[in-house]
Amino acid sequence: MDNGSESKREQFRRYLEKAGVLDTLTNVLVALYEETEKPNNALDFLKHHLGVAGVETADAEALRLGLSELQQKCDLLMEENKELRKRLLQYEPTPEDGAAE
Repeated sequence: MDNGSESKREQFRRYLEKAGVLDTLTNVLVALYEETEKPNNALDFLKHHLGVAGVETADAEALRLGLSELQQKCDLLMEENKELRKRLLQYEPTPEDGAAE
């Protein structure tokens, strides 16, 4: 039974290593160790440096880029719409023209 649990532990360790979890945790713990002034709340330090905010930042950056692209497309379409409306007015009678006929 001990052999099976050791195998499960080893599999789990390899899983964590492959996913980059061990490296990330090690880097964050080293950063905490190297802090000259230790934070009052080590857990908050770990949470902050684990990239929880980093993931949101990456998502936010992707969203920002997407928004920027969509804004540019919207601006182009608005400009095209404005131009097409102007051209269309050349072919449609204005209310004054219609009343004069």
